[in-house]
Amino acid sequence: MNKFLIVGIGNIGKEYHDTRHNVGFKILDYFLDEFKEIYETKKYGQVAKFNFRGNSIVLLKPSTFVNLSGKAVRYWLKKEKIDIKNLLVISDDLNLDFGTIRIKSKGSDGGHNGLKDISQILNTSTYPRFRFGIGGDFKKGSQSDYVLSKWNDHEISEFISLESSFIEIIKSFVTSGIDVTMNKFNG
Repeated sequence: MNKFLIVGIGNIGKEYHDTRHNVGFKILDYFLDEFKEIYETKKYGQVAKFNFRGNSIVLLKPSTFVNLSGKAVRYWLKKEKIDIKNLLVISDDLNLDFGTIRIKSKGSDGGHNGLKDISQILNTSTYPRFRFGIGGDFKKGSQSDYVLSKWNDHEISEFISLESSFIEIIKSFVTSGIDVTMNKFNG
């Protein structure tokens, strides 16, 4: 049985619940709802464990806040003895137009502090990631305000309409691997 760690990056706390930076949390919630499972509060985050098509899945919403996500990711990779190739990190991306999805097997952090921390803690940038574009419609110097602000009504509607795609991307990663998933869902 292969084991996978699927990490949604986000910030804990009610004030961050519907913000752009919490895309990873939202996508994990959709995925978990599909399986009618629940999170448990564990070390460094909210965790859910279940099986899917002969694979063991561990979902993680780190409680370490976006910029310090690496500590939680490293802990759960080691605790569950999961190979880094079976790690999928889900995050927002300012460099992609709103609604654009990019799946990659490795890459730079693209200015995302959560991805930067994960790469530093794991000492590699070679791990699969699923980025969701939130656009970059903000004034110079107000990036933090933008990512920590709430979605507008149009964005909420568009995001919800992609729920089934999010679920299928994660299922594909678990059952078919990163290369098939990239070919199927990028572009």
